[in-house]
Amino acid sequence: MVALTTRPAVPSASSPAGAPVRRLPALRHLGPNWYASVMGTAIVATAGAGLPWQPPGMRTALTVMWALSALLLGVLLTARALHWTHHRDQARAHLLDASMAPFYGCLAMALLAVGGATLVVGSDWIGVRAAVAVDLVLFTAGTVTGVLAAVAVPYLMVTRHRPPLADASPVWLLPVVAPMVSAALGPLLVPHLPAGQLRQTLLYCCYGLFGLSLLGALLMLPLVLGRLLTGGPPALALTPTLFLVLGPLGQSTTAVHQLAEAAQGVVPGPYAGGFATLAVLYGVPVMGFAALWLGLAGALVVRALRRGLGFSLTWWGFTFPVGTCVTGLAGLGSRTGLRLFDLAATGLYALLVAAWLVACAGTARRLVTGRLPAPPA
Repeated sequence: MVALTTRPAVPSASSPAGAPVRRLPALRHLGPNWYASVMGTAIVATAGAGLPWQPPGMRTALTVMWALSALLLGVLLTARALHWTHHRDQARAHLLDASMAPFYGCLAMALLAVGGATLVVGSDWIGVRAAVAVDLVLFTAGTVTGVLAAVAVPYLMVTRHRPPLADASPVWLLPVVAPMVSAALGPLLVPHLPAGQLRQTLLYCCYGLFGLSLLGALLMLPLVLGRLLTGGPPALALTPTLFLVLGPLGQSTTAVHQLAEAAQGVVPGPYAGGFATLAVLYGVPVMGFAALWLGLAGALVVRALRRGLGFSLTWWGFTFPVGTCVTGLAGLGSRTGLRLFDLAATGLYALLVAAWLVACAGTARRLVTGRLPAPPA
């Protein structure tokens, strides 16, 4: 995905005299925001598998999307490891940059998204046993990384970044949303664990991650909305990030549905019934607010396009958040039996696929021409 070019460097005190030091200039500006492409690709597979209508050949297409997301994850993990090795100063600069550090939450979500897609559709090719093993590894790594990001990034914002409220952005949500992805995808592993304590522990841990993420997002959202109301629209290039607000809304709706599904036969009947009730009582109002935000964000994107909004990596923000709303609506449709939710999920999935095609084509074109990776404008 990224050309790895090398050139010898001038010997320094840190290297033996005359020994060339490998450099990878093409990777210098490869930030953690690139993991959004993995998330956006994996959600196409996962969200499509949950739709009520499955035309012929769709399952195969979804499995191809899973394989592509897994390939992208492997490439980016390798490229980011090389980035930390050869451009450690830039990697540290990313951590100390208030606009880039929140994207470390994308690493966790990329691991989780590919793991979940492996179990949902990848099992068609590699088998259930292997899919469970892969998902267990990626879920564990993604959850640990997500919790660390949810703590470390706000800590850096408080102690080092100290961004003014005028800079409040939906990007700030990324670290605290990562545990919600764990809460939504963890229940898929519950039936594959031994009955008893292990299943219950994972289920309740996922509920804890749900609360961690939900309350964190509720603290951030007023800052984002307040910034819009008092400061006006964001810069053109940042306008697509408004769609990131849909992430915690759709993912939390998906989480309560998946948790209710996994609770059956795992926890006592009254608790399982309460979880099922919560899935509807919580999910319907939250999806209502998601519809409001989708309209507001969509109108601001149209405004930005008319003023010359060009393609950038922020366009990947149109994919994963919309995909979480697809899975949330599909869950409500299966739980309530209402066709309205099924139709809404299908319509949003069409939007998701269109957004993925545009983001993928734009990224590939700029990679081929050498315009990406590039330093932020």
